[in-house]
Amino acid sequence: MQDQRAQLTWRDEAIPVSTRFDDPYFSLDNGLAETAYVFLGGNDLPARFTPDFHIAELGFGTGLNLLAALKLWRDTNQPGTLHFTTFEAFPMRPADMLRAQAAFPEIAEVAADLAPQWSDELTTITLPDLHFTMIRGDARETLPNWPGRADAWFLDGFSPAKNPELWEPALMTHVANHTAPNGTAATYTAAGFVRRGLQDAGFMVDRRAGFGRKRHMTVARKAPQ
Repeated sequence: MQDQRAQLTWRDEAIPVSTRFDDPYFSLDNGLAETAYVFLGGNDLPARFTPDFHIAELGFGTGLNLLAALKLWRDTNQPGTLHFTTFEAFPMRPADMLRAQAAFPEIAEVAADLAPQWSDELTTITLPDLHFTMIRGDARETLPNWPGRADAWFLDGFSPAKNPELWEPALMTHVANHTAPNGTAATYTAAGFVRRGLQDAGFMVDRRAGFGRKRHMTVARKAPQ
């Protein structure tokens, strides 16, 4: 089991860095602001929220994206349940997740709600306004068999240069196959092969100004069927 856990070090005592991929888990500028800009804004949330809206994610990491999405859901008084499915090959230990989340007091209330739920073997969390599922393992193997379809995707694997497996064209095709009509995807990267993979999979792809030190990011929308 040890080999399937995230291995990390800490930068400035607050930013976890993967030793397996030699990449930080979130922006050195401000991880929570990055999530809001790239994943929430890039998927046009909260404007697109509907009851039982479904977010799917490649790369769970610290859980920051989940907490930010749930906070936005609550802050905008959405009816129904937010569904959030994440695909993660190397889950972080709960203590490391909580340490990383503690750097952002803005999400402290939501983090405290979920803190008792985390465990080394956790796969689901059910709250009145949240249904969370973590699917463990290599997404190239697990995503094709997933029965769900997402309204929005957070593509948040480590840098394509460090973790190309999570950005392969074949995996982008599976992302498209598991996206609802008019569904969207957003990612912090504007790497050419990622953009082409999304386009070839059937997304309409646009490049936008990136967050912080990144010049550009990518947003995508699946054509209606």
